[in-house]
Amino acid sequence: MTIDEHGHEADAAAPASDAPAGGAASAERDAAAYRELGRLDPRFAELVVRLGTPDPFHFPDGGRTAESNFAGMVMHILAQQIATRVALVLYDRLVAATGGTPTPESLLRLDVDQLKAIGTSHSKATYLRALAEAVASGGLDIERLDAVGDAEVEDSLTAITGIGPWSAEMFLIHQLHRADILPAGDLGIRTAVQRLDSLTAVPSIEEVRRRGAAWSPYRTYAAALLWRSLAPAVSG
Repeated sequence: MTIDEHGHEADAAAPASDAPAGGAASAERDAAAYRELGRLDPRFAELVVRLGTPDPFHFPDGGRTAESNFAGMVMHILAQQIATRVALVLYDRLVAATGGTPTPESLLRLDVDQLKAIGTSHSKATYLRALAEAVASGGLDIERLDAVGDAEVEDSLTAITGIGPWSAEMFLIHQLHRADILPAGDLGIRTAVQRLDSLTAVPSIEEVRRRGAAWSPYRTYAAALLWRSLAPAVSG
C-alpha cells in the first residue's frame, strides 16, 4: 500500500498538488517555509529539489468541508484507514442523507443503522454520532478551534470516542492549516524517517518525535515531503 500526501492510502489516479489553494500569497508562504526547513535540515532542501514543494495543507475534497470544521472532522473520521476517494464517496452519501453539509443536528437524526447504510462501519457510525453529540451538547465548540492552540485542539478532539491522535492531526493540518504538525504515529511518516535516516528498523513514535523536533516550526512541511518521498517515481 502506498501512502499519499494526506496520510491516506493512495489513489493511483490522484495527482499530487503543488499549487496552494490560497494563490500567490500562500505560494510565497510555503516557499519561505520550505526554504527555512531546508536550512534547519539540508536533507529537506535536497528533497525539495527532487520532489518539489507539495501544498502541505491540501486535501482533495473539492472544497466540500471548507466552511465547516464539523464537516471537516466528519470527513477525517470517514477517511480513517481507507483511500481518500472512498472517503469522498461516503461523505457525499452522508450529505445526501442529511440533506446538505452535515451539522451535528442533521447527523444525530440518523441512527447507527442509517449511518451504516451509507457504507461506513458500525464503529465509524458510532464515532460520527459521538462527535455530533459532543458538539450539540456544547462540550466541543468545534467551529472556534481556529483560535485555539495545537495541543489544546488535539486534546479536545481526542477526548471524543473514535478520534485518535492521527485523525486530530489530519484535522489540524488539512482543516486548520497548522504549520507545525508531525503525525509521528503515521506508518508512512515513520517509514519515510527510516529511509531518511538510513535506520535498520522503522522508528518508534517517540523516536520520530525526537528526530522531528529539529524541524519545528515547519513540521507540517516536513511531513508533506516525507509522505511524497514514499510515492513511486513517475516515469516520463
